[in-house]
Amino acid sequence: MVASPICLADSSNVDLNLLLALDALLAEGSVTGAARRLGLSTSATSRALARLRLTTGDALLVRAGSVLVPTPRAIAMRDRVHEVAREAHSLLGPEVTEIDLATLTRSVVVRANEGFVALFAARLVTAVAQAAPGVQLRFVPRLIKEAASLREGQVDLEIGVLGNSAPEVRTRAIFRDRFVGAARAGHPLLAAPVTPAAYAACRHVVASRKAVLDGPVDRALAALGLQRSIAAIVPGFPDALRIARESDLIAQVPRSLVCADLPSAAAFAEGLVAFELPVSAPEIVISAMWHPRLDADPAHRWLRETFIAVCRSAIAV
Repeated sequence: MVASPICLADSSNVDLNLLLALDALLAEGSVTGAARRLGLSTSATSRALARLRLTTGDALLVRAGSVLVPTPRAIAMRDRVHEVAREAHSLLGPEVTEIDLATLTRSVVVRANEGFVALFAARLVTAVAQAAPGVQLRFVPRLIKEAASLREGQVDLEIGVLGNSAPEVRTRAIFRDRFVGAARAGHPLLAAPVTPAAYAACRHVVASRKAVLDGPVDRALAALGLQRSIAAIVPGFPDALRIARESDLIAQVPRSLVCADLPSAAAFAEGLVAFELPVSAPEIVISAMWHPRLDADPAHRWLRETFIAVCRSAIAV
């Protein structure tokens, strides 16, 4: 009697879940043992063996008395099947959360405005270098508030006030800030309590990359029938402070930039006096933003936690 040939199934319909069953069957040499390893019933494992025979075109395991023995094809593929199964477990299983920071090598692009970089970059670079000397931080300017760079992987982490971000972008508040006024020491405005009228009567320098001149402070003044005179518009807050230090113009800047307990803040505040604005302005929430594809990445998680911890240690929150 001639044995019927085993038909080879269409490889386009291969069920890759059979890989784990094949690994267990070849390791155990027994349907019962493989079923125990896989957590399946014996009948389900027998059906898997039948499908494997159809798929591979080989009997794989044949009966020799009361036991099953592997065919030459099964012996030849056993080690390779085990290695592929192990890789599949590694790829599809939960990622290992432990990382070796001492050997971690990565270049990270961080987008933030000039004030944040001037205030925190030295501490951030020091903290990262001490724990992970192979990590390079590349700070790039935050010219606009958009999510395309995060979505496309051009930016790994963004720091700043939330803009029109994509709905999928992850965010976490780092610290809260508020605006204050800054004027050169000896400025006539500081000779008496700063009133809305006295404040509006001064000439001002405004930090705005988009030349937006209708902010919360302007609207609060307008409600009182007042309007400030804007003499200069500059890209960033450090520029506004430099102009205020050397002129009679008044700057409006985040309080952290001139009042934080940091050497960089002290340098910004040199020759200047910070004062509370005479009208109310909303709080500023400085947040970390990243794309969800990096959410579970252990290195990125460590990096953003480090950024948050370093910034909070320097700012009262």
